[in-house]
Amino acid sequence: MTQSPPSTTTPRARRLLRHAPLALILLAAVVGYVTLRDHLTFETLREHREALLAFRDSHFAALAAVFILAYFVIVAFSLPGAAVASVTGGFLFGLVMGTVFNVAAATLGAIAIFLAARWGLGAALAARIETSEGRMKRLKQRLHDNEISVLFLMRLVPVVPFFVANLLPALVGVRFGNFALTTVLGIIPGAIVFTWIGVGLGEVFDRGGTPDLSLLWEPQIIGPILGLAALAAMPMLIKAIRGKKEI
Repeated sequence: MTQSPPSTTTPRARRLLRHAPLALILLAAVVGYVTLRDHLTFETLREHREALLAFRDSHFAALAAVFILAYFVIVAFSLPGAAVASVTGGFLFGLVMGTVFNVAAATLGAIAIFLAARWGLGAALAARIETSEGRMKRLKQRLHDNEISVLFLMRLVPVVPFFVANLLPALVGVRFGNFALTTVLGIIPGAIVFTWIGVGLGEVFDRGGTPDLSLLWEPQIIGPILGLAALAAMPMLIKAIRGKKEI
């Protein structure tokens, strides 16, 4: 029986290979910001609106697939234009289907970043924290004890950049299932708002205007979202109160 030749891949090469997906994402993010920021805009959508609507009416499934793929690429490689894509989903597919497509594409893109970071830098960093002593290990343990609450907060509080909410959990070793669950549920409120803006985009274009994304910060919109964030933080608060009582 012949034996397979031993692997010629060195440990250093294997480490570099594991970091390659995240490095590719970061490189694409920089290149995309420089080359695409002036193209993935509402003006571009305005110019091609009639062609897109005509294509949707004749090839709905094909356009839906292309849209989800494009949005996935935007999120997975942290390219500019995520807000434009979310609004476009509402413009092309309506509130219900647009929200479904937006959430699906954004979730898949977020998972791609998470896995790329987890496979390389995240695995090494999480292992180092696990074998360390002192404050870092205690912080990681507290995070694991409140994983779902923390992840929901990162999704619901609008000041946390989406890329950070995808990358940071992978670097500190959160469970993949918790990350996926809180991502798909946590981005729904914001997705509904941006998709809703897109539903009325045709009328905005007809008036010669530009979509007002500041709608997210209106009290009637941000209030319920912050209320959900408060509910997400409640389990951590209860644990903290119980811990003090036990002490």
